[in-house]
Amino acid sequence: MLTNIDPSWKNIIENSLSSLDPSYRNFLSHDKEYFPNKENFLNAFKTLPLTNTKYILFGQDPYPRVESASGYAFIDMKVKTLFLENGGFSKEVNKATSLRNMMKMFLLCEGKLKDDFSKEAVKKVDTSKYINSIEELKKNFEKNGVLLLNTALIFTSKEDTKYHAKMWKPFIQTLLKQISNHDIKLILFGNISKEISKFEVSKNFQQILLPHPYNISFITHHDTKKLFCPMHLLYKN
Repeated sequence: MLTNIDPSWKNIIENSLSSLDPSYRNFLSHDKEYFPNKENFLNAFKTLPLTNTKYILFGQDPYPRVESASGYAFIDMKVKTLFLENGGFSKEVNKATSLRNMMKMFLLCEGKLKDDFSKEAVKKVDTSKYINSIEELKKNFEKNGVLLLNTALIFTSKEDTKYHAKMWKPFIQTLLKQISNHDIKLILFGNISKEISKFEVSKNFQQILLPHPYNISFITHHDTKKLFCPMHLLYKN
């Protein structure tokens, strides 16, 4: 489970995993049906060192598809390109509601969209200067110090989502206790992740509570724009 974890996180993650219920740890070690699998559900800690982390973005749980779940919140590995050559979002982005709304928010930030967020409006946007892969988007998040973590790190079924979120609570609490002396802000998307704001340890962190990107209100939400617009997440290096 700790394969290739960045050294700055290794002890922290080991301690956090040890806080999980023993039966659940056993499940994570032996079950082969959940995803991302045990080699990948900790991916967020492999590519962004603790020293570079300014935010931890808590999504809900992984995408409910093996080919999509990446170990990073909102990074859908089924998405090969973000935009079409002749304009508009790719077919894969249009199918992923949360990612699609995030992309619309990014375009709003860049002044490319205003009041009209339809497919037709998006198709008119010149995206030639923007990134065009999900991997580039992940890297841009990380360049801005955003660690992309889900509240539940694995998925088995929609019915089990709340169960997994509950079982991962000790992990998240232990994680936050160990980094509470770092200047890291918590970005909480949606109702399940907002449970984190109730943890005693969370009082040590500035918290940014936002609608889940699945909701269309996310696109124009004041705090969403305040946080993400300065990051310019669509721009190439």
